[in-house]
Amino acid sequence: MPHISHPAAYLRAMGSNEVEQLRVESLYRYPVKSMLGERVDALLVDARGAEGDRRLALLDGSTGRVASAKQARLWRDLLRCTASLDSVGIHIALPDGTTTSSDDDDIDDVLSEFAGRQVRLIDSRPAGASIERADPQQVLERGVEAEVEAPLLELAMATPGDSFVDLAPLHAITTATLERIGVEAARYRPNIVIATPPGYPAYAENSWTDHVLTVGGTRLRAMGATPRCVIPTLEHGSLPRAPHALRTPAAENRVDTFGLGPLPCAGTYLEVLTGGTIATDDLIALG
Repeated sequence: MPHISHPAAYLRAMGSNEVEQLRVESLYRYPVKSMLGERVDALLVDARGAEGDRRLALLDGSTGRVASAKQARLWRDLLRCTASLDSVGIHIALPDGTTTSSDDDDIDDVLSEFAGRQVRLIDSRPAGASIERADPQQVLERGVEAEVEAPLLELAMATPGDSFVDLAPLHAITTATLERIGVEAARYRPNIVIATPPGYPAYAENSWTDHVLTVGGTRLRAMGATPRCVIPTLEHGSLPRAPHALRTPAAENRVDTFGLGPLPCAGTYLEVLTGGTIATDDLIALG
C-alpha cells in the first residue's frame, strides 16, 4: 500500500467498496470524575460535552482541589468505583459492593470514609478549579506511593459550562491506536471509540487537528492530540496495572500538543461545533 499522509486520503485512495468507513465502535460517559463509567448506546452532545459526563467530582476538604487519579498517590482508588446515570440520578458502586446515590444525605460521609480523607461531592465546577497532575514518568519510575512533582492543572479551560472534564468537551481514540498500544479502551477513558479499517495507521489522530468529524447529525472539530497521564497505567476495576499504556506512546508518539511541548499522546480532544446525538455504529466522515 502506498504511503498516504492523511487518513481521509487513505480512505479515498482505497475506495468505498474496498474498506469499511470509520464508524463509532462504542460510546462511554463517566458521571463522576476519575471513577469508572458506563458504556452507552447513544450520547447527546453539545458545546459542554456529553450529557451526564464528568458532571460530579470529589472536592478535597484539606486542599480545596478536585480529586483526580492523575495524583495516583491520593486518588487511584477512585478507579475501583463505578458511577452510572439513570432517570433518578447518579449512582456509585464501591468496591465492597455498597451502592450509594448522589442525593443520599450521607454521601459525603460514605465517600470520605472510602477515600480516607474528608471529601465533598460537588455538581458544579468552582471558578479556577484545579487538580494535581503527578509527573507520570516519575510515578512509573518511583511507584504510586512516591512523592513526585505534581503541578496544578486548571480544569476545562477549553470547555464552557461547569463540568469536570480535564480540558475539552469530548475525547476520542481509534481502534488502530488501541491495538498498536495493546490496551483496553477503558484505560484512556474516551467518550468515543472509533473503529478503523484494516491497515489504518495508529496515532492517525495526530493528523486530524482542525479537521471536522461529521458523526450522525453532529460536527466535531479535532482540537489536538490527547496528552497521556499516569491514569491508563493504573488498576481499573478488575484490570491490572499496565505501564505500557504510557510507555508505548512515550516511545512512539510524542507530540507537541496545545503548546505543552512533546508529550506522549494517544487519541484526540474534540470540540462540538454542532450538537446532537451520536449513536453506536454511526458512520464518521473526516473532512
